[in-house]
Amino acid sequence: MEILVIGGTGPSGPLIVNGLVARGHDVTILHTGRHEVDTLPPQSVVPHIHADPFDEASFREGLGTRNWDVVFAMYGRLRMITEVLVGRTPRVFSIGGIPVYPGFGNAGDCFPAGMQIPCYEANAAAGPEVTQKIRRIYESEQQTFERHPDATHFRYPYIYGPNQVIPREWPIVRRALDRRPYLIVAEGGLTLFSHAFVENAAHAVLLAVDQIDRSAGRVYNVTDDYQFTLAQVAEVVMDETGHRMELVSLPYEVARSTRGTIQNNTAHHRVVDAGLIRSELGYRDLVDPLEGLRRTIRWQMEHLAADSAAVDRVIEDPYDYAAEDRMVALYRQFVTDAAAVPFSSEPGFTSGYYGPATNPAGERRSMRG
Repeated sequence: MEILVIGGTGPSGPLIVNGLVARGHDVTILHTGRHEVDTLPPQSVVPHIHADPFDEASFREGLGTRNWDVVFAMYGRLRMITEVLVGRTPRVFSIGGIPVYPGFGNAGDCFPAGMQIPCYEANAAAGPEVTQKIRRIYESEQQTFERHPDATHFRYPYIYGPNQVIPREWPIVRRALDRRPYLIVAEGGLTLFSHAFVENAAHAVLLAVDQIDRSAGRVYNVTDDYQFTLAQVAEVVMDETGHRMELVSLPYEVARSTRGTIQNNTAHHRVVDAGLIRSELGYRDLVDPLEGLRRTIRWQMEHLAADSAAVDRVIEDPYDYAAEDRMVALYRQFVTDAAAVPFSSEPGFTSGYYGPATNPAGERRSMRG
């Protein structure tokens, strides 16, 4: 097929382009030209059109009079792109994200607060309670299917791997490389949000191309087969760097140094279900998530450790270790003071699995540690 990929230079783009070429398709990419990557095939194999997919006039000029069998909309203004493509391609594959679900951007959009866990494809909505940004994402999805009823739309979660623009792991990796004695985590580091290793995300998209009739008119969540909490990510980082850090848990409201890893305004879970693409297209991870995370950490150690200034500006982490030391000292003093508060009797919890709450001698049975 003649395929146009709009974008194609981000984390998953080259993998998708290479996968399409390996399948024998004729691929062209359209991007601004400001960011070339050496993981794409040479331009003699995959020609480049340099145009701005955020500007309609530039985009139309770049397309010229050509039509395409398939177009991948991976970058740019989706509403404008899908409108311009009407009559110029029978199939659109578009890449969006899970922020379309109520509660992702603002936990207070839902009652009770926080995203429904897990969120299924049909849970996306744009009611009066959601933020304007979420509403526009949702409406862009709807327009895609109004203009291209046979489109296939993918909702990406956080994508990890080489070349991630905002790598959530890096603030942890850098602190380990700086040999920090502890790592501040919010709410125990137990925040869980859906993610996918870059090779797995590309594999999901290519499965839909391979089964182009089956995937027509569908929306698919894309995630790894299993997920890590931020505390688990920290454990893997420590294992890869060979440096142990004590995890110091603070409430989200004061754990300001963790914002670069949580990448949201609360510590609520943000988890989606990706059972549909598994049942319909047979998706299974190409790369085990633990191996993918290890590769990601090693790539960051190799490519970011010497100069992380550009990434640090995007993440907005000042690495103010003096401030972190002060917060940990306050935390430890609080723990000492709080532990000394007397109770009329020591709190605990009982378990029905072990019989009555009292034994024959009338003593209370507790499961306290």
